[in-house]
Amino acid sequence: MKIVKALFGAFIIAGVAAVSLPAVAQDDKVLARVGGVDITETDIVTARAEIGSEIASIPLKDRQRVLVEFLIENQLLAAAAEAEKMSETPGFDNRLKYYRRRALRDMYFEKKVRDAVSEDSARKIYDDQVGQLKEETEVNARHILLKTEEDAFEAIERFNRGDDFAALAKELSQGPSKTQGGDLGYFTKGQMVKEFDEVVFKLKKGEVSEPVKTQFGWHVIKLEDKRQKKPPAFDDVKDRIVSALVQQKAQEVMQSLRAKADVEIVDPEIKKAMEKAVRGSFSQ
Repeated sequence: MKIVKALFGAFIIAGVAAVSLPAVAQDDKVLARVGGVDITETDIVTARAEIGSEIASIPLKDRQRVLVEFLIENQLLAAAAEAEKMSETPGFDNRLKYYRRRALRDMYFEKKVRDAVSEDSARKIYDDQVGQLKEETEVNARHILLKTEEDAFEAIERFNRGDDFAALAKELSQGPSKTQGGDLGYFTKGQMVKEFDEVVFKLKKGEVSEPVKTQFGWHVIKLEDKRQKKPPAFDDVKDRIVSALVQQKAQEVMQSLRAKADVEIVDPEIKKAMEKAVRGSFSQ
């Protein structure tokens, strides 16, 4: 699959966290102290990797403060748990083992997956697949969708007498775009049904069409704008290309690790469900 085809998809890597973990510096700056326990810049970077998506809506200038508050509360709760000897309760060692595996997973992902994807590799994908795309014409149009040809001609007559096209669409249209005054936004050839496409791209800016019949009914189309759509600049799609490459690399790494490992599904119901999921993926 070409990377460019995945540019606008969701890049989800099941079981692998795309976390960037810092190297611990000897002069790690202390930002706060809770009961004698230091909260450092390294802690901030680790916390940002953990809850970054949850604070993305917070203004950038406030995020450092929010992260410090998060770490303060984290330490207060940890200290309270320690005081009640919760580290000695059943289940604590299992949690500790789990979080150790998680930390090791994150470090391996960072070194073997994320660090293996460079901006140069993203640039090559862009040059090979995106940068070579040609400009294409795109139009912005409004339409009024009606049940009959007679209704369409009546709408055109009202427009010619001076009625506003968007207002007519809100009043008369049977389509979902009526609330936006019939506005369909910008689109390129092939995105609309054939009959609609053939007419709208021949219109001049500001021109209104004769009634156009499609499988949905009768359309009256007004061309609002026509322009040349250029391929996106590298900086506009770089992060999405990198995400696609990281996903691709993660899949390669996981396939390699699975091929070398002895994985046994002991629970019969889970084993059955997993085998069913694998068969389903091959049948698609």
